[in-house]
Amino acid sequence: MKIEEEIKQQHFKSEYQKAYINLLYTSGWLQMAQHKLFKPFGLTLPQFNILRILRGQHPKPVTVSLLIERMLDKTSNASRIVDKLEAKELVTRKQCPNDRRTVDVLITQKGLDLLQEMDMCEGGTGTGVKNLTEQEAQQLNGLLDKIRANN
Repeated sequence: MKIEEEIKQQHFKSEYQKAYINLLYTSGWLQMAQHKLFKPFGLTLPQFNILRILRGQHPKPVTVSLLIERMLDKTSNASRIVDKLEAKELVTRKQCPNDRRTVDVLITQKGLDLLQEMDMCEGGTGTGVKNLTEQEAQQLNGLLDKIRANN
């Protein structure tokens, strides 16, 4: 459905305003679709993101500062998310032997097993992104990178 129909607005000040509103609306729409996919697994997108980072580093531990650096949502509180994942026994935390001020985070086997079960949620499956051809996805990636280029 077109953005005009979704938000019931027929006119925009410019194509730039329309693109900006469309991007914001689509971002929220994708987050809701992702939320629905993750709900049966008891995870949020930031929790899933941290688990994926930890799986990529496995079997090496990761510091919370590295998690913050690599997270998709820079506004998320990584320490609080790690607390929740630890309560679910999906990660462990230990004081770094080389630097007592640093905490090492490691994904557990339970966390690895959950991610393997959730692998079908990656790549936009179930979110509408798969409606694009591979060439369209490549073009979209280029355009999104271009939007962020001056930042």
